[in-house]
Amino acid sequence: MPRLSVNVNKVALLRNSRGGDYPSVTGFARRLIGLGVRGITVHPRPDGRHVRRADVYELAALLEDYPEVEFNIEGYPSPDLLALVEHARPSQCTLVPDSPGQITSDHGWDIPANRELLGATTSRLRDVGVRSSLFLDPSAAMAEHAPSVGCDRIELYTEAYAQAFGGPGEAAALGRYREAAARATALGIGVNAGHDLNLGNLPRFLEIGQILEVSIGHALIVECIEHGVERVIGRYLAICKGNA
Repeated sequence: MPRLSVNVNKVALLRNSRGGDYPSVTGFARRLIGLGVRGITVHPRPDGRHVRRADVYELAALLEDYPEVEFNIEGYPSPDLLALVEHARPSQCTLVPDSPGQITSDHGWDIPANRELLGATTSRLRDVGVRSSLFLDPSAAMAEHAPSVGCDRIELYTEAYAQAFGGPGEAAALGRYREAAARATALGIGVNAGHDLNLGNLPRFLEIGQILEVSIGHALIVECIEHGVERVIGRYLAICKGNA
């Protein structure tokens, strides 16, 4: 069953718009865990516009009491991010090729062009017991390169599928994800997925199989506002269990 990892960046963004600690990022994470969520994701960006270093440390401390819940830190492998990861010791670090001021992730790694950086980073993560994942476009050819840099998993960037969902290009788009996931799995690389997945398009996407984890933030938070946290989380967990 795919693990649902909720990205709490937008909770932090809402808090930051007024200052103080309301809504509480750790409080929201604790509520999610109580509802059955078994993954928490953060993407601490250099400008601190949403999740901050202090949030990462507080979440890491919180999750020590919940060993069944995985902590995933996303980000570009800068010295600052890697130092943060080494201190927080999450379950997983997802490496993304984002520029410092980027609004949101919008492309995957070119592994051959970044082989030295990625290989050194995954080795550093392995030394501190942190699983590595590389953000990739849906390309079986690019997945072929994943073992060469020593990563444990890839995360398929799912915006192309989300854009095609419900239209004439959906089947072709989904086929590319299926091929990439199958190739990575055959090479011994685990497969995660994320970006623009929501309650509407997630069930169809999971039909490709092989997916170990889905990371969902923006859409999930908006859906919680519209429909209520308990109802939305319940529906996501049912989808992951195959009971949509």
